[in-house]
Amino acid sequence: QAQLVESGGGLVQAGGSLRLSCAASGLSFSRYTMGWFRQAPGKEREFVAAISRIGATRYYADSLKGRFTISRDNAKTTVYLQMNSLKPEDTAVYYCAADGHGGLVQVVPDPYDYWGQGTQVTVSS
Repeated sequence: QAQLVESGGGLVQAGGSLRLSCAASGLSFSRYTMGWFRQAPGKEREFVAAISRIGATRYYADSLKGRFTISRDNAKTTVYLQMNSLKPEDTAVYYCAADGHGGLVQVVPDPYDYWGQGTQVTVSS
């Protein structure tokens, strides 16, 4: 059974950094595009970043380019999200997701097959 477990969230001051990790198990990790999404209270889940199966292609939400970096280690079956220069508006629950359909990297939630439970990121002003 596939499982994604996020970690690394927490409380940080504006301008600070956090590194989220998502450990995958029960799936052939290198065959999955991995994505990060986030959801703030009262808002829809939104795309943050995604990375192709071998890491050759990375996509970011336009508003996050330059501050967030997605990476993966297929040997460790883990995907990471480095978040720098954090702002209060980055406060949300962050979810990792796995898409096994192949093809283009997806920036919407629907194609993703598996989801983690989420990790809370809170940025204080």
